[in-house]
Amino acid sequence: MISVDNVTVRFGGFVLFDGISFQVNPGERIGLVGRNGAGKTTLLNLIAGLQHPDAGKVVRTPGKTVGYLPQQMRHSRGKTLYLETLDAFSRLLGLRDKIHRITTELGERSDYESASYLSLIQELSNANEQYEMEGGHAIHAEVEQTLTGLGFRQSDMDRPVHEFSGGWRMRVELAKILLRSPDYILLDEPTNHLDIESIQWMEGFLGSFPGGALIISHDRAFLDQVTNRTIELSLGKLYDYR
Repeated sequence: MISVDNVTVRFGGFVLFDGISFQVNPGERIGLVGRNGAGKTTLLNLIAGLQHPDAGKVVRTPGKTVGYLPQQMRHSRGKTLYLETLDAFSRLLGLRDKIHRITTELGERSDYESASYLSLIQELSNANEQYEMEGGHAIHAEVEQTLTGLGFRQSDMDRPVHEFSGGWRMRVELAKILLRSPDYILLDEPTNHLDIESIQWMEGFLGSFPGGALIISHDRAFLDQVTNRTIELSLGKLYDYR
């Protein structure tokens, strides 16, 4: 659960949020609406931990993760589409590198009965078990499947990310978020620059997503299709429609 508890945010003498409170529960897909400047993006930043309130607090259930798709994104210049998206599995990739490093070291040693050698064997066994348990061998297929679902072609996989338009780079970031399987997702205008086929893919994903979602979109038809609750921000207050 994510809990926004009596949060106040001020910018100079302007009160953006005046003691707002609400909760996001697993399975809830909330459409966040309001006029431009009402604080929709600021609220997502607060929940993501990128900003802090002047009063009140934002609390997440310990161990629960949040994926955030902002409107402005940064990518590593020169990286291919495939490698940039593979970064979603940075921890698993680190584990794979550890397995390779230990395997190489073991192959270069001959002190098979020493305590340090046996310790490395155990460390390798643990790393392999964790890698298998977390689906390490499936990550390449998952990357390609997710990118294909978002409209990329097989021939795009080796293209540098900076060659794609802003809309397509947004899909790259979205792919990374989806691959991390967060417990909650925060989406700021996710349908911008998406074609009809990709919007339908997004609708299908959100319809089956078991976690909670908070979505900003000016596409009311999209929100009607994917959300089961609406929160409106207006003049510092929050209005909750279930």
